[in-house]
Amino acid sequence: MTAAVSIRDVSKLYVMDGGTVRALRGVSLEVPQGDYVAVMGPSGSGKSTLLNLLGCLDRPSDGTILLGGEDVTRADDDRLSEIRAANVGFIFQSYNLIPQLTVLENIEVPLYYQRRMSLKDRRRCRELAAMVGLADRLEHRPAQLSGGQQQRVAIARSLANDPYFILADEPTGNLDSVTTSEILDLLESLNHEGRTIVMVTHEPEVGQRTKRIVRLHDGLVQSDRPVGGAVGK
Repeated sequence: MTAAVSIRDVSKLYVMDGGTVRALRGVSLEVPQGDYVAVMGPSGSGKSTLLNLLGCLDRPSDGTILLGGEDVTRADDDRLSEIRAANVGFIFQSYNLIPQLTVLENIEVPLYYQRRMSLKDRRRCRELAAMVGLADRLEHRPAQLSGGQQQRVAIARSLANDPYFILADEPTGNLDSVTTSEILDLLESLNHEGRTIVMVTHEPEVGQRTKRIVRLHDGLVQSDRPVGGAVGK
């Protein structure tokens, strides 16, 4: 089976006024289809850099990145945009909803980037809103929703393009404990349906809800273990 994500000896260097910063130092990682991975580590460990590379928002300085078997390491900007639009679903800590758009319109945003909006697509977006419990909020705007409801919109939006895998960046960081549990229940149900999820989190209790925890430290993989023995080690 082709891995959803394959990273081989990836390094990322940033040249700044004060010198060169090595955000990643030869990281290798395999994420099989259907896996649910938490990426953890202290601030500055390389978590955000790794997520940006997986989401085709940046390129590695060295190494190789394969998404669904395709080598995206040296893809040009147009191809990276196509890959992001077609294959990656993003969920952010700050939701990143468009304030002027309704719930349904926000869910539809990825389809606009692909220049597609058939009646079938619109019906699917309505079904996604219902799936995340927002069937009665389709005409509401983000300011009329709670934080948990906004994150539900973001999750539905991440699925609109039927992505190859989902990247979640601290998806529960702005939520209370009850809402966090509800959002994690929703992510788990998506994973049970076969969705591949890679999630950055700093919260151990959130990491424990995944299948596997990869710990980064100083741009290196410190540990990579199934949930049950990873937290705190």
